[in-house]
Amino acid sequence: MSKIKEDRIRFSHRRNRSKKTAWFHTDRYRLCVYRSNMNIEAQIIDDFQGNTLISSSSKDKSLAKEIKKATSKVECSKIVGIALAERAIKMKIKKVVFDRNGYPYHGRIKALAEAARESGLEF
Repeated sequence: MSKIKEDRIRFSHRRNRSKKTAWFHTDRYRLCVYRSNMNIEAQIIDDFQGNTLISSSSKDKSLAKEIKKATSKVECSKIVGIALAERAIKMKIKKVVFDRNGYPYHGRIKALAEAARESGLEF
């Protein structure tokens, strides 16, 4: 088996293991994070309806000025986390389940989660 195929299989196992406890909570929505090499995206999902309620991304035009000022991708993640939390609180969503989507909880993922927590979301 090739190295690339082994890496994909290992990632999918880790992703599924991290999603096991994040799906289908009756009293909470799911905050799902996607990370690419340059950008980060987060959305709050209602699993029962299958709808995305709120989303925020480093590609959002409303956050473009703030993200241009950021000196690192970690700072961009903090900006996205704060924006997502503010939008969630406007829609009266306070409790969510954090779905790290298989990514290790450090760096940009951790920065986004902590910024959202400090802005008022409860995990």
